[in-house]
Amino acid sequence: MSEWKEFRYSDFVLINPSVKLPQNELISFVEMKDLVDGKRFCYPSSTRKNGSGSKFENYDTLFARITPCLENGKICQVKNLKNGIGLGSTEFLVFRGKEEISDTNFVFYLSRWKEVRSHAEINLDGTSGRQRVPKECFNELIIKMPTDLSEQINIANILSSLDKKIELLQAQNSTLENITELLFRYWFIEEPNEGWGDLPLSTVANFLNGLACQKIPPKNEIDKLPVLKIKELSSGITGNSDWASTEITSEYIVKNGDVIFAWSASLMVKIWDEQDCILNQHLFKVTSDVYPKWFYYLWCKHHLTEFISIAASHATTMGHIKRGDLDEAKVLVPSPEELDSMTEQAEPLIQKMIANNSQIITLTKLRDSLLPKLMSGEVTIEKDL
Repeated sequence: MSEWKEFRYSDFVLINPSVKLPQNELISFVEMKDLVDGKRFCYPSSTRKNGSGSKFENYDTLFARITPCLENGKICQVKNLKNGIGLGSTEFLVFRGKEEISDTNFVFYLSRWKEVRSHAEINLDGTSGRQRVPKECFNELIIKMPTDLSEQINIANILSSLDKKIELLQAQNSTLENITELLFRYWFIEEPNEGWGDLPLSTVANFLNGLACQKIPPKNEIDKLPVLKIKELSSGITGNSDWASTEITSEYIVKNGDVIFAWSASLMVKIWDEQDCILNQHLFKVTSDVYPKWFYYLWCKHHLTEFISIAASHATTMGHIKRGDLDEAKVLVPSPEELDSMTEQAEPLIQKMIANNSQIITLTKLRDSLLPKLMSGEVTIEKDL
């Protein structure tokens, strides 16, 4: 293990480094929505020729400095920038390794460390709901870091190897999802059997509405789980998620692999892919004792565009669908023999996605537990790793 010594964060890391914009050439533009908590890399949404805002290069770290984006963990390395240069919101701080002092990839993981994020949060400045982290606050953060660049690189390599495995599994799941949708389209949209009957979607599966979880707060620090709301269905469980008591019937506990349908506000259908949590109102947990998961999951997704249109037509502050809309949505039902044949092809793809998600959960927990131990020096590695 090399020598570790104390640095000011602003002496260890380049903050908002100078970047020269090319003249009359397209460059990438990165928006806040491009940063996703838990993902190492973010990719640009669009391009433009010039503009103001934060400036950065490939592999720089973008650190959201505004509430609630900071609390939601919007910290990513930027990648695939056109002409190697990017522009973004002034609500990003840009971090980069400092020549002969810090490694750029190590700096990314350092910025995700709780010690750095907590320091940023306690230094938020400005009016409520629109607070920002001032760049100057990092002059006051003292951190003890390895002085040997090779040790920094080894630490970053350990963490990035876990991230790469996670990214591969996520990419595989995207491919599996596309294949199942292609099979569904071929069977039920392009080449359906005219002799098949149809049933209401509401009879093909059970749609369990969630609880008013604010009425069941945790009674202690053990018997509790995070609450799955529409926000979490879209962005995942975060440090800002609510918690509720587990003193409920087990059917309201959501596990990896459960099909969840948001029927209000931002309508979506998703196979849940994170830790156990508790189903909140405005969400259905979709199950069936008769039909396989692939069947009712893909039929829910098939009708989603229609449901979104129905929700948008409601003159309310929050668009939604009703159970009557589930009655009106029709499902083509093949013969038992045909359904069994389809299931032999489609269900293994769904189960592989669920198995991959379990592995992603395990790898994510390992990465998140290792990161603070490696950054603090609690766990050390061999110099020649």
